[in-house]
Amino acid sequence: MTAFAGGGLLNRRGLLKGAALGGTAATFSQGVFEVVHAEAEAPEWTTIPGEEVRGYGLPAPQEAEVKRTLFQIYEDLSPEFGFSGTPLQKLRGAMTPNGLHFEVHHGGRPEIDPEQHRLMIHGLVERPLQFDLASLDRYPMVSRVHFIECAGNGFLNAVESEPQDVGLDVLAGLVSNAEWTGVPLSILMEEAGVKPEGKWVIAIGADAAGLSRSIPIEKIMADGMLALHQNGERIRPEQGYPMRILLPGYEGNMNVKWVTSLQVTSQPAYTRDESGAYSDPLADGNVVRFSFTMGVKSVITHPSGTMTMNGPGLYGISGLAWSGGGAIERVEVSADGGTSWADADLQQPVLSKSLTRFTIPWRWDGSPARLLSRATDSEGHTQPTRADWKARYHPSNINHYNAIQAWDVTPDGKVANAYA
Repeated sequence: MTAFAGGGLLNRRGLLKGAALGGTAATFSQGVFEVVHAEAEAPEWTTIPGEEVRGYGLPAPQEAEVKRTLFQIYEDLSPEFGFSGTPLQKLRGAMTPNGLHFEVHHGGRPEIDPEQHRLMIHGLVERPLQFDLASLDRYPMVSRVHFIECAGNGFLNAVESEPQDVGLDVLAGLVSNAEWTGVPLSILMEEAGVKPEGKWVIAIGADAAGLSRSIPIEKIMADGMLALHQNGERIRPEQGYPMRILLPGYEGNMNVKWVTSLQVTSQPAYTRDESGAYSDPLADGNVVRFSFTMGVKSVITHPSGTMTMNGPGLYGISGLAWSGGGAIERVEVSADGGTSWADADLQQPVLSKSLTRFTIPWRWDGSPARLLSRATDSEGHTQPTRADWKARYHPSNINHYNAIQAWDVTPDGKVANAYA
């Protein structure tokens, strides 16, 4: 890759050589103050004792606006059906704090007594089993970092004819990344003894909606987890306390929360949840029933929709990429609407089926710009354009939207959602 790409994109070598400024030192911030050797009055907080220690850490009061965006699309009819988007545009790194992990609830968040909650493994098994939380805590556990993404993430861009001027939390906030700790489902299934004719597992949650999904036994045995902890602490109620299914790379609601039953069967159950809202109608009139794996995807988080840039100069473009099919191999960024592309740096380690942070320097000259990113995964899949995605699916489909996200930057620095 050369030092420059169209629109002022740089690679790291070009930046370090000062290529952006004709060989002079590259400066990102316009708000850096020169050190002046003069006496200054000490800030007040350095002159008085601070607050006492507390039992659970909280964000600074000045960060109170960093929170999930709430949606209740059937507020009058069914307020329990709702979801909340992670504010990706206000976070850095690749991990999502537990309090900001997105939610989707079909029947509200149940208040479960962990002492009474039970998980049953039954059906086509040699030994039907029942577990309480205390018994599961005795098993050897594993920890893995994976994203979970709602199949409907990106629904506004999927169905709206004109781009909506909203933030990334609204457009693509139904994805989050965490370290999950729990018991591999293969251990529990082997203990129960799956019969040869057992090909599917029907997972059922203990919420009011009784959400249920059919899961191939191969996925259960390969990398399925009964997750008990998230980022080191017990899974929170909105994430399935006291236990949930984790199926790395599979669409969100297959990762059944508050799981209470795993029934081994010879065929899928074709439940309401998988035959209705989670079947994908195609443009040719056919329907994809079991579109389990989430496609390769990326979004630029900084700068992104509803932000305003602080004048021309050097900026660090940053974003997130992920794929349900494996690890991210490459992320390309364009600052000229796709005429030219440059490779972004990937934050290490790049993990399979996990969010990956990417960055690239950009010298914005103050002219209109269109920012794009496209990711390629270890299976060789690359993000489609919105036109290509729309050509495949029926206009009513909102699931598995993974098209390239575009941001338009105006000369006054305003950033808005766009269709490329």
